[in-house]
Amino acid sequence: MTRVKRGNVLRKRHKKILKLSKGFRGAGSAIFCTANQQNMKALIYSYRNRREKKRDFRRLWIARLSASVRRYGTSYSNFIHYLKKRSIQLNRKVLAQLSICDPACFMELLLF
Repeated sequence: MTRVKRGNVLRKRHKKILKLSKGFRGAGSAIFCTANQQNMKALIYSYRNRREKKRDFRRLWIARLSASVRRYGTSYSNFIHYLKKRSIQLNRKVLAQLSICDPACFMELLLF
């Protein structure tokens, strides 16, 4: 059987992985084996955190709304129930923005 030399293919693969792991700390950016592991871990984290980001922002909007609504003497759950009953279809992101940027308009929503 003839000998297969993989110098070019292997070097290209190593360079690709090391380029992706640029900026990692320590051996994670210099040694191929460690860089490869760190890169796989980073891809797993980024996949997971793209989903977590959505949860985190919703939690933030709810906290902001809760704080804004408590200023006017009601609870978050009562406020959301009130909006659904009046069929006001604004999502939590928009409501949180309103409470920060335009408190007068938000006050009208509360008293509507």
